[in-house]
Amino acid sequence: MSLVLKTMPELTLPPKMGVMLTQLADTSDLETALQIVITDYLQLKLTVLHDRLGVFEAKWGMNFAQFAQACEQDQLGENPYAYAVESDFWAWEEAETLLHHYQMLYQRWL
Repeated sequence: MSLVLKTMPELTLPPKMGVMLTQLADTSDLETALQIVITDYLQLKLTVLHDRLGVFEAKWGMNFAQFAQACEQDQLGENPYAYAVESDFWAWEEAETLLHHYQMLYQRWL
């Protein structure tokens, strides 16, 4: 037997998942529980990504756009092709991309 959401009858959840959602959200209403869990998840992702970006900004003393430009113009004070610099570049770019993705999802969700 599956649980059917009132406003989304095409979406069904296994009972075990419904119980878990309502317990996680501390509510008996499944739709409210789903909203709470998704909202909490998106907020957590955004917090983690902001923290990750803060680490890079503190390390390099600039934001990613400035860092990318400094790498491109060889004004970083370090070899932009060094493994440590490139590793930071790719990890930083990934965090920026994910931040924008989750911000868009969060705005659409609200």
